[in-house]
Amino acid sequence: MPLSDASCFFMPFKPGTSNGVVVGCLDEEGKVHEFDSNWRTEDCNDCSCSTSGIRCCTSYATPVDYDKEKCESIFNKETCSYKVVEKNDHSKECPVHSWVG
Repeated sequence: MPLSDASCFFMPFKPGTSNGVVVGCLDEEGKVHEFDSNWRTEDCNDCSCSTSGIRCCTSYATPVDYDKEKCESIFNKETCSYKVVEKNDHSKECPVHSWVG
């Protein structure tokens, strides 16, 4: 199964402090993440904090080359993954020829 690089984005460094000391990065929700820490967001991005900022990449691949007339892709937010199944019978998986990150 071919897979391209994940889709990523970068947020410039905003200091996250604890008791007036810079201990990491401040994210968009106001949460402080320690330097060199890693976490997964609710929308399935894997993120990390460094002194230059926060880098996040999608943690899943998206199916793009499959029979779209017969099949559909379903995203599972709990597992952060897609499953491609027949529209009329979700118990039958469809072959996917290409994925993108």
